[in-house]
Amino acid sequence: MEEKLRQLLEDASKDENLRNKLLETKNSDDPMKCFCDTCISLGYEIYLGELFAYGQEMNDSKMRSVNGGGVCSIEGWDDAYDMFFASLEGMK
Repeated sequence: MEEKLRQLLEDASKDENLRNKLLETKNSDDPMKCFCDTCISLGYEIYLGELFAYGQEMNDSKMRSVNGGGVCSIEGWDDAYDMFFASLEGMK
């Protein structure tokens, strides 16, 4: 998933139309589903379940890194989807 998101960001940095299509998904009633549907329609195999699982895996790894000291997600430890859009929005 990390490689797919990295490639999508790289492509979006070169293609304003692609970037705008991805940004428009944030206005949907179900932004993550719309994002994944848009990615798939554009040839990027980014599926909703995989995106959720990847974000959860990232969060779980961070929680394990504190040796059980953190029982709740730590503020600012965003998931892959949020980080992707932060990078995408920074390209404007």
